[in-house]
Amino acid sequence: MAAVGLKAARGGGGGGMWWKKGGGSGSLQLVASSSSCPGSGSRGSGGQAKAKAHQQPPLSPPSVSGGRAKRAAEPSRGAASPPLGNQPQPGPIEGVDTKGYLWARYHEMKKLVHDLLPPGVCSLLNPAAIYANNEISLGDVEIYGFDYDYTLAQYSNLLHSMIFNTARDILIEQYKYPEGLRKYEYIPGFAIRGLHYDVHKSLLMKIDAFHYVQLGTAYQGLKPVPDEEVIEMYGGTQHIPLYQMSDFYGKGPSIKQFMDIFSLPEMTLLSSVTDYFMTHNIEYDQVHLFKDISDAIKDVHVKGMMYKWIEKDMEKYILHGDETYAVLNRLVNHNKKLFLITNSPFTFVDKGMKYMVGKSWRDLFDMVIVQADKPNFFTDRRKPFRKMDEEGSLHWDKISKLEKGKIYKQGNLFDFLRLTGWRGSKVLYFGDHLYSDLADLMLRHGWRTGAIVPELETEIRIINTEQYMHSLTWQQALTGLLERMQMYQDAESKQVLLEWMKERQEIRSLSKNLFNPQFGSIFRTFHNPTYFSRRLIRFSDIYMASISCLLNYDVNFTFYPRRTPLQHEAPLWMDQLCTGCMKTPFLEEMVHIR
Repeated sequence: MAAVGLKAARGGGGGGMWWKKGGGSGSLQLVASSSSCPGSGSRGSGGQAKAKAHQQPPLSPPSVSGGRAKRAAEPSRGAASPPLGNQPQPGPIEGVDTKGYLWARYHEMKKLVHDLLPPGVCSLLNPAAIYANNEISLGDVEIYGFDYDYTLAQYSNLLHSMIFNTARDILIEQYKYPEGLRKYEYIPGFAIRGLHYDVHKSLLMKIDAFHYVQLGTAYQGLKPVPDEEVIEMYGGTQHIPLYQMSDFYGKGPSIKQFMDIFSLPEMTLLSSVTDYFMTHNIEYDQVHLFKDISDAIKDVHVKGMMYKWIEKDMEKYILHGDETYAVLNRLVNHNKKLFLITNSPFTFVDKGMKYMVGKSWRDLFDMVIVQADKPNFFTDRRKPFRKMDEEGSLHWDKISKLEKGKIYKQGNLFDFLRLTGWRGSKVLYFGDHLYSDLADLMLRHGWRTGAIVPELETEIRIINTEQYMHSLTWQQALTGLLERMQMYQDAESKQVLLEWMKERQEIRSLSKNLFNPQFGSIFRTFHNPTYFSRRLIRFSDIYMASISCLLNYDVNFTFYPRRTPLQHEAPLWMDQLCTGCMKTPFLEEMVHIR
């Protein structure tokens, strides 16, 4: 019998499996051929067992005459693969049950994915770990700098409700917005950080690193906008050009990116007010609405309302204060210099630090700079430092040196560098806002940067669940099947591929909903990094859920980022197969590494 050309092509070996025609029935059978692939030999008893499994008698493809319910049992472990790489791809073979062959590969792959996830695999990531984008040795860091809000001080979600309610009431009482808005309350978990807002369309959406809107994550008000409408809004595409999206700090001519954790109540208020106007068919000017809400939110901060709430009830709003003390005290004990640069006023910072660290907190810091006006602090040379006393009174004398124990207001980084001499990679600065805290320091001044991402802890706990791990692994395997089997273009095979595509989309949606039903993960769209994630990688050497993660590492620890494969390297990375990131997910190619 002549063999049909569906041999699995392995790089450099003559091994593999052949599909051949059975005795006149038109069916296919598997025939094993010898393998010369390095690593195919046994590794003790486990390797011998795999070799025996590889030599089991082959099965014919399943009969499909009775529909999916009558599919045969799993094919053998030696099932064939289409050619790999850029080798010629065989087309459909006349008289061959390609539909049965496709479903056989599907079931074989599903079993393999199940076998690839042993017990305990779902606890791989540590929420308290520090993750590196760039190689950095803490032993080289002599000076540690910190932002205050959401860096040294972590706040409870109760603060978001207070900001939302107060800004909503300002809109009603001062801007004369409808009284009916009072029925709206803050919705925890509605929005996520890093979203973009199109001012002229009142559209809140998630955009990936390539400037494409992730379909299913665009909202007007509190309701999702159908995918086709989103595409129509942007001229028949999901893509938004860079010049429309943002300037360097995420504020474009018509589209703003929300990068601050404090922006969660602002996004929710924008959506709630828009929802009210749309529900009641009230015409409104989108630009006025955006500006009014931005100003109302700004009032909560600028007029000190938020500061008063926190100062009045520290226990209610401030989290993990003892960990903040432990981090700072440990660094000082290892002879590291510390400084603080924050936009918050001194009286607020002073009360918070006394609560977390103690009355002598300033003894830990070599420099304390408040109301710094970041990001202008890093770029504008015009504002000089001013010394202030503990009552907040400003001194008029010229600053020729920055003294330990003193408090300084405003200033600029250029004078800071001149007066301290603290330059380059011996300085590591931590902040939560990628633009205002980290971008200029990384790109213009060569400091090392650490991003504080509180959402990381929750996202890692979700990633560690069995549901997510199995969904992701099967999704990757199914994607590989779709990629490799699209050569079959007969009507029945196309229907199978469509079913797989539908299943893949359902898995993607379910995985997204595990993080946030509206917008998913802050780090990923379905498969690409988000715009936020791309900026996180660009502007931070390391990132973590809180500064307390530093307690898990020696002060001389070196962080080594893992070499992850580029797309053209992916098939060479065998460890990718074991984590479900399968570029060529077929059993014959994988059996030797399991």
